[in-house]
Amino acid sequence: MKYVGQSVPRIDALSKVRGEAVFASDMVLPDQAYIKMLMAHRPHALVKNVDTSKAEALPGVLTVLSSKDVPCNEFGYYTYDQPVLCGPSQKPYTDRVRYVGDRVAAVVAETEAIAEQARDLIQVEYEDLPIISNVDEALEPNATIIHPDIESNMFCHHKLYNGDLEAGFKQADVIIESDYDTPAQEHAYLQTECGLAYIDEQKRLAIITSGQWGAKDRKQIAHALGLEEDQVRVIYPMSGGAFGGREDISVQIIVGLAVLKLQRMNIPRPVKVTWTREESIIGHCKRHPIKFKARWGATKDGKITAADVKMLADGGAYKFTTSIVTSNAVINSLGPYVIPNVKVDAYDIYTNNVPRGAFRGFGGPQAVFCAEQMVNKLALALHIDPVEIRMRNLAGEGSLQTMGAPYPPGISIREVTETCAKKAGWNKTADGWKLTDSPLKADQNHSSIRRGLGFACAHKNIGFSYGYPESCTIGIELYGESEIDRAVIRHGASEVGMGTHTVITQMSAEALHIPMQSIELISTDTAEVQDSGSVSASRMTFFIGNAIKEGAEKALASWKNEKHPVIMEHTYVPHPTTAPDPVTGQCDPNVAYGYTAQAVEISVDTQTGEVKIDKIYCAIDVGKAINPQQVIKQIEGGLVQAAGYATLENFIEKNGRVLTPNLSTYLIPTVLDIPKEMDIMVLEIPDPRGPWGARGLGETMIMCLAPAITAAIYDATGVWFDHFPLVPEEIIMGLHQEGVI
Repeated sequence: MKYVGQSVPRIDALSKVRGEAVFASDMVLPDQAYIKMLMAHRPHALVKNVDTSKAEALPGVLTVLSSKDVPCNEFGYYTYDQPVLCGPSQKPYTDRVRYVGDRVAAVVAETEAIAEQARDLIQVEYEDLPIISNVDEALEPNATIIHPDIESNMFCHHKLYNGDLEAGFKQADVIIESDYDTPAQEHAYLQTECGLAYIDEQKRLAIITSGQWGAKDRKQIAHALGLEEDQVRVIYPMSGGAFGGREDISVQIIVGLAVLKLQRMNIPRPVKVTWTREESIIGHCKRHPIKFKARWGATKDGKITAADVKMLADGGAYKFTTSIVTSNAVINSLGPYVIPNVKVDAYDIYTNNVPRGAFRGFGGPQAVFCAEQMVNKLALALHIDPVEIRMRNLAGEGSLQTMGAPYPPGISIREVTETCAKKAGWNKTADGWKLTDSPLKADQNHSSIRRGLGFACAHKNIGFSYGYPESCTIGIELYGESEIDRAVIRHGASEVGMGTHTVITQMSAEALHIPMQSIELISTDTAEVQDSGSVSASRMTFFIGNAIKEGAEKALASWKNEKHPVIMEHTYVPHPTTAPDPVTGQCDPNVAYGYTAQAVEISVDTQTGEVKIDKIYCAIDVGKAINPQQVIKQIEGGLVQAAGYATLENFIEKNGRVLTPNLSTYLIPTVLDIPKEMDIMVLEIPDPRGPWGARGLGETMIMCLAPAITAAIYDATGVWFDHFPLVPEEIIMGLHQEGVI
């Protein structure tokens, strides 16, 4: 029976179409209470006093939570630098809010309406502190320190040095210098943050929520609430999207705290919370805005000799995943190119903005924008075709990464670049790659419409980087008499909408040689499964696929030895990566990569500033398409999200306050904004380390659309845009400044 490579229907499709699928926000338990959280709605202030008396006196209120109720008032993805509830507590510096979404108190009541009414009765006395609204202010000599315990607003410096930078620039015939700004981006998943907590039959604190890594959530919850990890149970039902935004804790600790307090008050009741869209937008993390200063040099024959990049990443009020996001941006700031002399300095910086965190691409799209803009500008300055200059510099099998180590085996960046280029009108000639069949035609009816074509390419790491101890643990159970009638796969991979559980079922059936109908998944309940790692970093298909493939071989061997039933666990441990050298940043950073190239046809209306994406050409090497239909739809969805990031989604903050707190002011693509045509080219060049040759896919398509679009706008108008989103007013101002209109 063959299931890998087949477009089988999603195992959750029917339940979703019928409305039977249960999301965390749908769940109801008998006699549940409700909680509403008081957010600061101010960027930076000391919490002098919290008066909850009026809220507590309101009929229907069960209890009010403040900082004094939190056993260990701190949490964070890697660093515990954020208070659960801001206010005086045993932890230093919890007595302040650092962004508008910081939580100060919470009300538990009989109904959500009563909880909301009581929340608004809480009186907080604040002493406002100076606001740090951007990275430049944060680095000024006399800037207010947002986290006084570390004595600086710069909390990490990432380095990558290789070769002799100045010698590289001396070899160059052309040197390009540019500054770039990339924006924040709201995840805008359909299901907002929610949680339903209760005490289970084993006296554990159980929290039903939406997330991407149950074991990581459990660790933070247990720490903040003063519990052992085995006293906490995290359960993920269906999730309505994630994109990295659910890697960080939102409501989980506070809803758990509410249940524990009610328990102590002899009111043993479940408690539920669901954030409004505005609470979601101001309360959870955003994509990192990053400022770049870049200087690249190349010889007249198009060989890149040196690259110097400095980046300032706005981490917002708390660390969240900033340092791992920025470290991945370091890799991508130099693209998939062989550059002998490089210097990259990246800085993580606290501000009083909404915290920044993981978002599809994990720092890659920002850094790739810088790298691909530089390559396109070098091509222009050297009068070399943009595809040709890439082919002269792209890595190949055996090439060294800019970090000094060889690329992981299975490099296919050249193949995806060639495939995409040919589809978009380029051909390889005796003089190199040339655009010989441009699909663009002038619009005879609209003189204000100008058309252009742009190109970009990128790679994306698969899995966590830089020596992180990656692994993926699953359980396999085989039942039956002489033949296997049923197999149970226990795993911790959350299903956040992209079809992971379908792919896991396919791979399990293939590896165990049994029908898909015989596979039962027990997933994402930390009381039932071991740690499979995070559903992020394009890692889950790669890692759990390897765990299934290896584990199935062991399980089948036990079955053949007549050990029935077979009940076992298996942990996949990948090829090890290494941490950066503290001085040079040299290392072996990643297990594997995915590769993509994209070309974009656009129309620019010079009267209105509107940019329309007419067609996207996207070539991606997935190694092996486990489910080809899901692969295509995943790519299409990611490209739409990338188009929104580049041209539409404008997250506006001013003095630490969010001016776009709803989906009526923060616009995301609708059906009318989807590119008219997407030509998807799926390559299947096996990754030697991947299961059945598969590479990770989830983020690859979002990496380089923005620089392809800005290259197309230059092709159409002769103006470079070194920032985005490319909303109409920005286009009009840019064209006006350059004298085009």
